[in-house]
Amino acid sequence: MATEVKAEQENEETGELSFWDHIEELRKRILFALVWLVVGCIISAVFISDIMNLVLLEPANAANLDLQNLKPFGQPFLYFKVIFVVGIIISFPLMLLQLWKFVEPALYDNEKKWVSLITIFTSICFLSGVAFSYFVMIPSMLSFAASFGTDKIKNVIDINEYFSFITMILLASGILFEMPMISFVLSRIGVVTPKMLRKYRRHSIVVILILAAVVTPTPDPISQLIFAAPLFVLYEISIFVAAAAFKKREAKQNETPDE
Repeated sequence: MATEVKAEQENEETGELSFWDHIEELRKRILFALVWLVVGCIISAVFISDIMNLVLLEPANAANLDLQNLKPFGQPFLYFKVIFVVGIIISFPLMLLQLWKFVEPALYDNEKKWVSLITIFTSICFLSGVAFSYFVMIPSMLSFAASFGTDKIKNVIDINEYFSFITMILLASGILFEMPMISFVLSRIGVVTPKMLRKYRRHSIVVILILAAVVTPTPDPISQLIFAAPLFVLYEISIFVAAAAFKKREAKQNETPDE
């Protein structure tokens, strides 16, 4: 007991958080993240009609695909799912900020300035992936699906299957577009190096092609290449970002303290 009290006193003197302080901080950040998610869902619910007609269903209309509902309460449940997913996309930057705010106390003073910048660029990468998949990948995939096969088989797609397809592609693209930021963070803490990324460039090409084949549900090679091409570019950007981050890390380690 005396040891715990002494440790708490030392933490107060050094400004460090105790274990229970970390738990409390984590609880607070999770609560704030949930609040922002609720706000995002409310915004999504207010504009749900426009989101459904002008956003979600537009790719299917452009590809001349017929959609149908096969469940008694299929449409109400679909609306709830759309509200939740769009709420996540809307609130993603602010929820991500809560994650970095939880990590911030463990950073050095000169590293804390990166929290806001990392949040901004991570959000930009995620939203860029979502936008790329919505405006480029999904239309090409749906066009292929609509034109493939015989005219004697009519393509009438279940709306829930369509929504699952759209959601998977959007979220997968958003996460994969985080590659440069993940590379930056891992390089800053010394887990990866630019040399390592260059060494495994050929391996990454194979992995990206396999990933494109798995994520894109259509056998269309054009769709797979459309998905894979930006990942190649992102990998090269990741090498550049890792080199810049690793250089700063080495410069910091070589600094000598002022006497």
